[in-house]
Amino acid sequence: MMSRLEGKVAVITGASSGIGRAAAARFVAEGARVVAVGRNKAKLQKLIDEVGSEHVVPAIADLADDTQAKAAIETAVDHFGRVDILVNNAGVGYSYQDVRPGSMKPLGESTSEDWDDVMSINLGSVVNCTRHALPLFVEQGSGAIVNVASILGLVGNPDAHAYTTAKGAIINLTRSLSTAYARHGVRTNTVCPGYIETPMVEAFIDFLNSEEHRYNWNPSGRMGLPEEIANALLFLASDEASYCNGAVLTVDGGALAAAPAA
Repeated sequence: MMSRLEGKVAVITGASSGIGRAAAARFVAEGARVVAVGRNKAKLQKLIDEVGSEHVVPAIADLADDTQAKAAIETAVDHFGRVDILVNNAGVGYSYQDVRPGSMKPLGESTSEDWDDVMSINLGSVVNCTRHALPLFVEQGSGAIVNVASILGLVGNPDAHAYTTAKGAIINLTRSLSTAYARHGVRTNTVCPGYIETPMVEAFIDFLNSEEHRYNWNPSGRMGLPEEIANALLFLASDEASYCNGAVLTVDGGALAAAPAA
């Protein structure tokens, strides 16, 4: 039986760790050739060592820079001759406070530099990569874009206002792209993860998974795993999701369903 992504070429951003890394490994297992984009060369090399250099090509890039985003997309064309799938996963979260302390603050407690930094990474990377992939998709008459947003892009939040704004914008960009490019054979969808066990939320893992608190915030009683998000990304990237366009898929263990109504 043919693998679900046999013959496909995927560009996966934020592939150094967490969800992006899990997605890269999962896509390769399903027959894809992958350009793994990230900023950490050593972590990308570790991924390649594990899944095989014949399947994965690294692209070291800061995707907030449009020129570097263009180069990342071109890496796929140079090595594999085409791009079929773009997974926009690159981003920063609560752990970014260690680098920029104001980045996850409420708007009134953050600086314009804090705001611009988060927006350029979390939203700018999506815009930049998509801008350069779209002409390729349109020319070949097919393509799948899968964006990674967050359940915090669907609800209000008392802090991390730049983060939540960027994630909300990704969701609406997905909807807009889906209406504009479906006629060219391009599908655009979004996955909204809940709290997933990644370095991005490392400081909260013990608390959220504790016996005392784990059912207070999620009816499933646990955080998700990167591989569980990778499975959702795989579905939306594959031909199995051929009629999915403009979808916003929450993968959160039921956290939003259990949240108090507004």
